[in-house]
Amino acid sequence: MGLLVDTSVLGPARENCYIVRARSGAPEAVVVDPGDTAADLRLELARAGARCAAILVTHCHWDHIGAVADLAEGAGAPVYMARDEAPVLVSPDDFYAALGVHIRGYEPDVLLEGDETFELADIDFATVRVPGHSPAHLAYYADGCLFSGDVLMAGGVGRTDLPGGDWDVLVDSIRELMDRFPPETVVYPGHGPTTTLGAELARNPFLAELRA
Repeated sequence: MGLLVDTSVLGPARENCYIVRARSGAPEAVVVDPGDTAADLRLELARAGARCAAILVTHCHWDHIGAVADLAEGAGAPVYMARDEAPVLVSPDDFYAALGVHIRGYEPDVLLEGDETFELADIDFATVRVPGHSPAHLAYYADGCLFSGDVLMAGGVGRTDLPGGDWDVLVDSIRELMDRFPPETVVYPGHGPTTTLGAELARNPFLAELRA
């Protein structure tokens, strides 16, 4: 049996938030990218009978961090994220107020470089630094599942026209994922449906250069 992954689609950007458990009935869960509506996430956790053991942030674009502060404080859960993007979570108004987006800031508990392994909620995670969509974007891998944030999606890839974006760097990051993990790896992206690394390498129109 693999991980049990429940998806909540949150906010105006329709961002995927994942509640990840080691198995059905597990008493703890890890939440990946709580982008909006912490109350809804707490309700989902209560329905699952699971406590939020930790929060993992793939990157600090506004649609992925909107509920971090509320969920972390309410659950007493540590927040894990990339060291180089932490200033955005600490002071989001400095970055997003001009867009009319207000997010409560939060000081993350564990700062990552992108080469760590750790255990949370009886799940072994590995981090991979995959910049290109954002400067210090992280992906999280556990038991055949890759939580890719906005780097790789079904039939698409992350935008590179935002601050810190870089097309060549993004392609190199996706190439690393393809080289490191098997094609049957299930990809849980920041937006849209799940896919696999093999399916994206074979058919994603943005990855033609990786098939050459």
